[in-house]
Amino acid sequence: MFELSLSSTQLLSAHFLQDLVEHKHLNQFVLSQQTLSATEQTTSTEHKLLTFTEGLNLQQLLAVEQGLQDYLSIQYWQIVQVAGVAGFACAARVKLLTQNEIKTELELVANQLCLELCLLAQVPSLNEPGLLVMDMDSTVIACECIDDIATLAGVGAEVSAVTAQAMQGKLDFAQSLRTRVGCLTNADEAILQTVRNALPLMTGVTSLVRVLKQHNWKLAIASGGFTYFADYLAERLDLDAAVANKLEIVDGKLTGKVNGGIVDAQVKAQTLLALAEQWAIPHRQTIAMGDGANDLVMMAAASLGVALHAKPIVRQQADISIRRGGLDALLWVLAA
Repeated sequence: MFELSLSSTQLLSAHFLQDLVEHKHLNQFVLSQQTLSATEQTTSTEHKLLTFTEGLNLQQLLAVEQGLQDYLSIQYWQIVQVAGVAGFACAARVKLLTQNEIKTELELVANQLCLELCLLAQVPSLNEPGLLVMDMDSTVIACECIDDIATLAGVGAEVSAVTAQAMQGKLDFAQSLRTRVGCLTNADEAILQTVRNALPLMTGVTSLVRVLKQHNWKLAIASGGFTYFADYLAERLDLDAAVANKLEIVDGKLTGKVNGGIVDAQVKAQTLLALAEQWAIPHRQTIAMGDGANDLVMMAAASLGVALHAKPIVRQQADISIRRGGLDALLWVLAA
């Protein structure tokens, strides 16, 4: 237990807070404009507010308290660390004063302060086996495979036009996918290999997988993309399953068709439920993560739906959002 008087320089210094965590072993604390008081409170609250960003400082925590004071009351802060993940997050024990518009306000304050804010109630536990099902494009990998294929095949403009129609609601996902794949008719299979060789992994995915595996979690991809990439990523990352669409290839050329049924939003959700049943994982230990509207059904089917680098409409419907951080930030959520 200790109490520190804080200068304006210390409030702003990320290194000061980091030093308190690493060398003073700061764990729980109460914060004011002038003082930081270590505490051993054990107040139990229904909700926690998790915050993290690169270079987090005490001034940002104060700004969070002030920005959300009409919506919640912070009892104390607690440091959250996970072995195998660099850095730390801060979780506040909070009492909600109102539920009205709180998601909107969280989004506003998070953007104003350039940090992440996740309001948590009942979330899966890192220390119990669970299931994480992830979208592939712009989630596990930092690209959209079909756009890269189309560019190399010389039909980038055509595929982009179809994508725009789908975003305007003029085509459903299955129509959109079939039309875009149709644009790739007679493209050489070697293009797929070129794209696959250059797939950029999303920041934090390897550490997320490693740590979850250490805690006996199952991990899978459920994607509206293609098995050519999903199966490769499952092998590369040591995932337990991958479900995606199969491109038809004949004599080294794409036929412009997809074999079998389309993996759409409903199939993604069914995949999560089927895998949970297969591996006897309770619903409370299931997570779905993605970036697009076609991930929302899967997110709703899981105990925790996580929007990753997603558009506002997806963030608004997801349980929590990771706007800027890497995938391994999810580990702080599970450990909070």
